[in-house]
Amino acid sequence: MNYQEILPDKLLRIQTLGALKAAGYQPKSIKQELRNNLIARLHKKEEVFKGIWGYEETVIPDLQRAILSMHNINLLGLRGQAKTRLARMMVELLDEYIPVLKGSDLNDDPLKPISKHAKSTIDELGNDTPIIWQHREERYTEKLATPDVSVADLIGDVDPIKAASLKLPYSDERVIHYGLIPRSNRGIFVINELPDLQARIQVALFNILQEGDIQIRGFKLRLPLDIQFVFTANPEDYTNRGSIVTPLKDRIDSQIITHYPKSIEIGKKITTQEANIKKSQCEMVKTNELASDLIEQIAFEARESEYVDAKSGVSARLTISAYENLVSAAERRALINGEKETYIRVSDFIGAIPAITGKVELVYEGEQEGPAIVANNLVGKAIRQKFTDFFPNPEAFRKQKEKSPYAEITGWFSDGNEIDIINDANNKDYENKLNNVPGLKKLIDQYHKKNDSEFKLFLMEFALHGLSEYSLLSKKPLTHGTKFKDLLSSMFSIPGPGDEDDIDGY
Repeated sequence: MNYQEILPDKLLRIQTLGALKAAGYQPKSIKQELRNNLIARLHKKEEVFKGIWGYEETVIPDLQRAILSMHNINLLGLRGQAKTRLARMMVELLDEYIPVLKGSDLNDDPLKPISKHAKSTIDELGNDTPIIWQHREERYTEKLATPDVSVADLIGDVDPIKAASLKLPYSDERVIHYGLIPRSNRGIFVINELPDLQARIQVALFNILQEGDIQIRGFKLRLPLDIQFVFTANPEDYTNRGSIVTPLKDRIDSQIITHYPKSIEIGKKITTQEANIKKSQCEMVKTNELASDLIEQIAFEARESEYVDAKSGVSARLTISAYENLVSAAERRALINGEKETYIRVSDFIGAIPAITGKVELVYEGEQEGPAIVANNLVGKAIRQKFTDFFPNPEAFRKQKEKSPYAEITGWFSDGNEIDIINDANNKDYENKLNNVPGLKKLIDQYHKKNDSEFKLFLMEFALHGLSEYSLLSKKPLTHGTKFKDLLSSMFSIPGPGDEDDIDGY
């Protein structure tokens, strides 16, 4: 009988050591298990680590090579780079079920027991020793490294209550309470944020990584633990919280560098996949690719910003949260106005500001500016960056203003006119406001005539924001919206008592 060909439903019927032997079962290490299953997936041309975008030519090949080499792994990169997700997805490369000796604390292999309890049970019961089946989802253990983690948590300690209840001396191995690592035998054990683990605790991992054995309170234990270790860490030069001690780093076989999405398109795939947009929101709020591009561009701008700490990084969670808030801002507006459906607006990006301020670490200069100002500037820079993908570059017409496609628009504002775009305006008022600006609709028809009317409205507002970013218009925040007016007149005007321009915090 070929054990590998037994179907799971029949496999689960095997409940004794004798029946397991008869089925032809042979022990294998978890690293060999991962390697075999990866080889099988690659032979079948099946996608491994499905849903991880942007790593197809970089991180995933490195990770596959490490698994084939049967290495312990350190995933090194800034926050929000899917390090923990990659570790969790390694579970998919495990066998669906493995046999475990019943009652074992260490998930003992029935044919290769390592604990005293397992060995004595087999000596007593022989082929009648009961076994259970452990699903691969139960073979994953994850621990966040925090300053309060102790050696007892990870490795184990003597349990005085067990000693007292069993009336055993402290010299008896049965008084040991095993920690997370021994209990993860034959599984994947992940330590997140490894540099945060105290150096003395990191030292306790030396023997486990090198020899596979553990030491607890002077007990001379030789437990050849079978564990696939995966660590995650920020680059140690980038954090003052701690570092990986050199001898431990030397014992981790493969260090794999992760990275942020390298293009807007990859970023959009990640955001679309991860964003929690409800069905009711999808039915109420219509959006477009430009809005999604702007969300991703904000993250790219943040990673290059002089006000944002590059060493801390800008997580992909920023774009996910920002997109969710963008849709929710449009949904809220529609609900307030009693509208059954609406279309996304540039003014809805006010909803993305809390997602930005909560996801970026500012340097000193950024703290001086204030998180709200930095967030609004990042949105503005994203608009400026994407503007020339839809309209001519205003810089090309600086010396030939009469030939500028924006002349009619800027001329109207120069005559002293202004417009307030209210965040929660209903669809009709919003459309009327934009159509009242001479030349704005004409500009959109000139370059985007074939687009639908809703997207044209979005582009009309987008054009106003873009022209302000190129210093052709003035854009001032209001408590409830945004005011657009002539740049020069706004520079020389004196705010009146009731003027809402220059709201504190912008």
